[in-house]
Amino acid sequence: MVPRMDRTIASRRYFRFWRASRQIGVRTAVISVVAVAAASIAPYMAPLVPEGLADIVTVDAVTRLLQILASSMLAVTIFSLSVIISARTSASAQVTPRSHQVLIEDRVTQNVLAMFLGAFIFSLVDVIFLGTGLFDGATVTVILGLTLVVIALVIWAILRWITHIAELGSVTATSRKIEAAALAALDARRALPCLGARPLTAGHLEVPARAASFTAWDTGYIQHIDLKTLSSAARSGDGNVYVAVQPGELVSPGDTLVYYTAELDEARLRRAFTIADRRVFEQDPRFGVIVLSEIAQRALSPGVNDPGTAIDILTRLARVLSDYRDETSSEKEPLLPRIWMASVTADELVRDAFDPIARDGAGTVEVQIRLQKTLALLASSGDETMARAARAASDRALRLAQPALALEEHRARVTELAERV
Repeated sequence: MVPRMDRTIASRRYFRFWRASRQIGVRTAVISVVAVAAASIAPYMAPLVPEGLADIVTVDAVTRLLQILASSMLAVTIFSLSVIISARTSASAQVTPRSHQVLIEDRVTQNVLAMFLGAFIFSLVDVIFLGTGLFDGATVTVILGLTLVVIALVIWAILRWITHIAELGSVTATSRKIEAAALAALDARRALPCLGARPLTAGHLEVPARAASFTAWDTGYIQHIDLKTLSSAARSGDGNVYVAVQPGELVSPGDTLVYYTAELDEARLRRAFTIADRRVFEQDPRFGVIVLSEIAQRALSPGVNDPGTAIDILTRLARVLSDYRDETSSEKEPLLPRIWMASVTADELVRDAFDPIARDGAGTVEVQIRLQKTLALLASSGDETMARAARAASDRALRLAQPALALEEHRARVTELAERV
């Protein structure tokens, strides 16, 4: 497996390959091809079968076994698809529609479904092969051996599926997956500040007035920026590239993506950016934080009224943000010194995470108490920019809560906690 930090700054081609490999259709297609290949190699393995064993196995017995396997796997595959659809519907209704991405890319679900479909295709192909009457006893014995291996794999997949299906699509399991995605994106940014580029802020090198600009050609979200391609182009053109956007940012035609001082081919610049209709987690830590916050917002809506879930999300957000470190203060040598890029700031992350919860939970005292405790934890996390952002968020939350809380003692309790942040 490629380390996550390397995936974060991977090429656009690898990014697309990586995204495709996490799609259920691609994984199922690969397993199906393997199943057909396994069924096709039986004649070539026949010479390895002892003569005595080949005389025992009959075509009819193996055919019946394969027919049972085929019918069973078709039913199980259809059932599993219905479970996946139900889980997605449940997650969209109870969690947030943005959570469907982690459900679609769930590895256990993909592997199990691919195994079921692969077993069905394997048995179907072998039934057709045996029906031709062209195979001798040795080849039939090989097919039986392969069938027993497939059955063992199917049993393993079913046991794994039973364990996994119990919580598939639940609020807790989905929140856990989104937390892991958000934490991984922030860990990658901490390990590689500004994705390996130099930080571009008001206190650092300004974009030269002579720099040319390259603009977006489509409307959508920046899913991925191939910084290695930009670095290579800047190095070959003996100049610098200043990235004007962040992964996850919405752009439209005419919006500046980069400024550059090198002699660059605009086709090469275009290949460095992936613009699509939705955000993804890999290079976009803010997206994971936003989706977690949306779960809490849904829980606090009048139709759900579940402050316990909102409190759970606040705990998860604390875990995600507690190790944040200001990218502009990193002492690490930039991996791509010819690239300049804005950092993901603590203020952006804190606003994304807590402002919506403070607004929607303004009148719920238990949510406000946990919110102030969470912000106090972040204020003492050791990063000064995070501390300032947490204190500012605490003040905003307090101003929202004061008129919304019904009891004076509740207001006093929240005020007391806010003063400790």
